[in-house]
Amino acid sequence: MKKNILFLLVSLLVLSGCEDMFDPAIENFKDLDLMYSDPVYAQGILTTTYRYLPNTYNNTEYATDDAVTNDKDNSYLKMATGSWTASENPVNMWVDGYGAIQYINTFLARCDDVPWAKDPEANQLFTIRMKGEAYGLRGVFLYYLLRNHGGYAENGELLGVPILKQFQDANADFNIPRATYQQCVDQIISDLDSAIYLLPLEYEDAGSLSEVPDKFQGMVSLSSTYNRAMGSLFKQLLDGRIAMAYRSKVALMAASPAYQTSASWEEAATYSAEVLEQIVGVLGIDATGNTYFANTDEIDALVEGNNPDEILWRTGISTLTSSQESNHFPPSIFGEGQMNPTHNLVESFPMSNGYPIDHPSSGFDAENPYLNRDPRLSNNIVYDGSTVGVYDTPIYTGSASETDDGINKRETSTRTGYYMKKRLRMDVNYDNASGSWQGQDNYTPRIRYTEIFLNYAEAANEAYGPTGSAPNASYSAVDVIRAIRERALGTSEDPYLDECAGDQEKMRQLIRNERRLELCFEGFRFWDLRRWEADLTETAKGFDVSTGETFDVELRSYSNYMTYGPIPFSEILKYSNLLQNKGWK
Repeated sequence: MKKNILFLLVSLLVLSGCEDMFDPAIENFKDLDLMYSDPVYAQGILTTTYRYLPNTYNNTEYATDDAVTNDKDNSYLKMATGSWTASENPVNMWVDGYGAIQYINTFLARCDDVPWAKDPEANQLFTIRMKGEAYGLRGVFLYYLLRNHGGYAENGELLGVPILKQFQDANADFNIPRATYQQCVDQIISDLDSAIYLLPLEYEDAGSLSEVPDKFQGMVSLSSTYNRAMGSLFKQLLDGRIAMAYRSKVALMAASPAYQTSASWEEAATYSAEVLEQIVGVLGIDATGNTYFANTDEIDALVEGNNPDEILWRTGISTLTSSQESNHFPPSIFGEGQMNPTHNLVESFPMSNGYPIDHPSSGFDAENPYLNRDPRLSNNIVYDGSTVGVYDTPIYTGSASETDDGINKRETSTRTGYYMKKRLRMDVNYDNASGSWQGQDNYTPRIRYTEIFLNYAEAANEAYGPTGSAPNASYSAVDVIRAIRERALGTSEDPYLDECAGDQEKMRQLIRNERRLELCFEGFRFWDLRRWEADLTETAKGFDVSTGETFDVELRSYSNYMTYGPIPFSEILKYSNLLQNKGWK
C-alpha cells in the first residue's frame, strides 16, 4: 500500500499535461480514498506542495546586468548569452507549477469529507484552515506560472496559462487552451481572496476566547480548540497575511508596462497598503531589515516558527549550514566565488549623501571609488580591500592581486572584480584542522516587508504621483523611499530624494534603483527588467582596481520577444490548443 501511495504522489508531481502518465496502474487512484480515513495522508497531499515553491536564492542574477558567474556550465549564464529556447528554459515553471496545482485540486475535491478530528469544532476549523491554505497555494502557483509563461501569443493576444480548477484524471481533456492574461489575474486574486477570507491573519495562540479572531469567535467554545487548529504550531504555513502579500505581487506585475492592460496601479497600491497597514505603515519598517542575513543574534534566537520583524514569510531554519558560504566566499577563504556582482550594479549604489555617483553634488572620487559610498554597498558586495570571514581576511580583487581573489586568477576567482557578500554569514568558517566547513543556522526569505514597501512605492508613484497616497494609506511613495533610505544612510536629510519628489519620472527611476539595491541577489532583477520592458542587453561589466579600468565581462544576448518567457516546446508539440508566445521556436 505504501508503494501505491508513493506512486500516486510521484505521478501527481510530474504532471506536465501528459495523459499517458495515467496509463499504468490506474487502480492506484483508489488510494485517494485513504484521505477519507487517514487525515495525516490527506494533509500530506497538501503540504507536499510547499517544497515546490521557487527558491528566492535561485541566482537568476546571472542572467541580468547585476551579476555573472564563474561557473561556465550554469544554465542562467547560457540563457543570457544566447541559448534560451522553448526547449532549454531554466525558468520553466510548467512541471512544478501544474504538479502542485494537481495536488491542490485533489485535496480541495475531498477535504470537506476528511475526518480531521473527532471534536466537531476542531474538525470544522481544520477543514477551514486547510481549504484556505489550498486556495492560497493554488493562487501562488498560478502566479508563478503566469509570471514565467504569460505573454503575447503568436496571434497578438496577451495570454496567460491554462487554468485548472479540478483534478485531471485519466479521462480528462488535456488539450486545454491558454486563458487570457486577465482571466489568470482574476483567478489568482479570487483564490487569494478565498484564502484571506478563510484563514487567520497569522497563526498565533489565543490565550482566551476573547483573543480568538472575530471571524472564528462563534465556532469554538475553548481557546485551546482554536489553537489546536490555527495556533502557533502552523507558523510558516500560508496564512492570510501571506495571501495578502501575493495579491500585492500579482497586481504590481499585472499593472507593469509589459502587461499594463491587466490591472491598475491603484489596485496594486491598495493591495500593498493592506499588507503594510498590518505593521502600521512606514512606522513599522524594521531598522535592521536591510541586513537580515547578517543579523546573527536575531537568526540564532529564532524559535517555534517566529519571524524577524523584516520577514513576512521564510523557509525553515537550516541548522549549521554552510552551502551559501562555500559557494560564494572568495577563494582565499576556501569559497567557490560563484556570484560575481557587476560594476553596473556597484555603480548604482549612491554616495553616503544619497546622490547618484554621476550627480554634480555627489562628491564621487574616481580615484577612491568606494570612499563615502552608501553603506549598502559594503553590506552586500565584496570589493577590493573588503574584509570577509571570521578572521576579517582582506580581499584583493585587482588583476595585480597576489592572491587567488584577483580577477580571473583561477576558475573560482571573480570575473568582475567583485564577490557577493549578501546572503552570507561571516561567522561560517572553513576549518583547516578538520578539513570541513563549520556552519551556522540560516534561512531563506520568501517575502520581506521591504519588497512590499517597494511594491507600494512603485504603484503609488504611478497612480498618485510621488507625494500622493492610496485611499487606505497615509503615506506616499516619497515617504516610503525616505524611510528605506534613512535606514540605509542613517539620516533623514535626503536632498536627492527631495529633488526627485517633484518629478514623477525621476521618482520612478529612483524607486526602480532602490528596488535594485534593496532586493539584489534575491531573484528579482530578472523579472523586474522584463515587466518594466527595460533593456535586457546591457553588457555586464567589471572593474579592475589595479588598472583603474572598466571592462566588458559578458555580453547579454536577448531578443525583444524575450520580455515574455516561452511555453515549453514539448507542450506545444503535444497540444494543438496551446499557442506559443510570439518569437519562440
